[in-house]
Amino acid sequence: MKKTKIAVGVVVALGIILTGGAWFTGKKLEENRDQALQNANNWLQQQMPQAHLTLSYQDYQRGVFSSQVKLIIQSSSQTTDDALLKPGQSLVFQETLHHGPFPLSQLRKFNLIPSMASVHSELQNTDPVRKLFELTKDKPFISGDTRIGYGGDTTSDIRLLPLDYQDSKSGDRLAFNGGKLTVSADNQGNQLNYSGLVDDLAVTSKNDMGMPVLLSFNGLSFNGKTHPGAADLRVGNQSVDLKSFTTRIEDKEVINAQGLQLLSDFTSDSKNINGQFDYKMDAVKLQGQDFGSARLTVKLSQLDAASLKAFSENYRTQMQPLIDQPNVDPQLLQQKSREAFASNLPLLLKGNPVISIAPLSWKNAKGESTFNFTASLKDPSSSAAPADEGNINQMADNVVKSLDARLVIPMAMASEVMTRVGIAEGNSEEQSAKLADQQVKGFAAMGQMFKLTTQQDNNIVASLQFANGQITMNGEKMPLDQFISRYLTAGSAPEGLSQ
Repeated sequence: MKKTKIAVGVVVALGIILTGGAWFTGKKLEENRDQALQNANNWLQQQMPQAHLTLSYQDYQRGVFSSQVKLIIQSSSQTTDDALLKPGQSLVFQETLHHGPFPLSQLRKFNLIPSMASVHSELQNTDPVRKLFELTKDKPFISGDTRIGYGGDTTSDIRLLPLDYQDSKSGDRLAFNGGKLTVSADNQGNQLNYSGLVDDLAVTSKNDMGMPVLLSFNGLSFNGKTHPGAADLRVGNQSVDLKSFTTRIEDKEVINAQGLQLLSDFTSDSKNINGQFDYKMDAVKLQGQDFGSARLTVKLSQLDAASLKAFSENYRTQMQPLIDQPNVDPQLLQQKSREAFASNLPLLLKGNPVISIAPLSWKNAKGESTFNFTASLKDPSSSAAPADEGNINQMADNVVKSLDARLVIPMAMASEVMTRVGIAEGNSEEQSAKLADQQVKGFAAMGQMFKLTTQQDNNIVASLQFANGQITMNGEKMPLDQFISRYLTAGSAPEGLSQ
């Protein structure tokens, strides 16, 4: 009897503790919600100013174990030029907050780690997303559960429902089998980790000739870890993987690519940002013909963070008014983009950056072609004297410290590529191989005649170096202006062929 009383007492005590803890947590959440909302709006203004979005809440109802609130996302712009939402439109999420220290939603998952709250979020049916609800039969396309720790850190599991949409007029179709995303952040939103998966996505449309075109993506996954570096620019590592990508026209396979991957890894000290991109594709087939694999590594170092940030802000400020214009001329947009880049280029050179490609590679059964490139740049303002605008050698020397590039193409590898092209065009393998051999030999001879390439051990080779205003092209040294006159001036003939 005594033991039974003790057990009952323990249960009652635990109930009081849990109820008191839940009530206290709910009270703290209510007290801090305005500050949390302000922090979220500040983050939106800093990180996504072009989105013109603002957050607010409505209908907060606090209970002992849980609370209810609506999170409202609206446009902060009075115009519709570049805002994601039109004035008067809103996205609404119904939020159910389960209070800690042991939120009921977490206990259902057997998660016994104490936390301030667990939040269940569901997208509500409003005008901007009404068609989504039609496709999902009134189920929320986006829903998620977020665990909030007592230190302010959060972990969110977000789910996307499958979609199958077909336009009744054009016949275009989008089929999506759903996806999931996990995001975690510290209490300041500085350390951000994420991962996600989308198994299958297919898009069907018609080309200019009215033929049905199917694009399918399989096994798309991504993850990353980022944090603020110098000048508050985010650095870290990220990866995007795609198992396969296929294009079909009238149910005939045109392109099939396997094992696509993009990796990025950037670090930062107190001033500079350094990092690299790695791209790879394990295999690609065109019209059923094997064209091999490819990879690319790009390295960037000594990027002055403050100048890089200023470049990005200036470029966006100059281009945004043009981008916001409806039906802007693409050629004008391209021209203004080049002008904006050129006018802000000195900012990118502040830290004397180094850019390298090591390598760009294309490999098939008969060999591997490679291109390697390194450019050490320098801040033109650090030169002893300003460059004479009429002296191209001096102008280049004030911007480029050194440059080294080398291209190697095995002739057997090139012949294999051209053979596959010929077969894809409908020729026999014998005809394609014979024509490919002639094409590659002709290309090699043409390159040597124009002094663009040399031939070494059955390889087509080209090399170029620049330093101190001098170019070395395939071992031949000359001033930069002579190189431009020989190789780059329109209508000029190579030396030895002008007679």
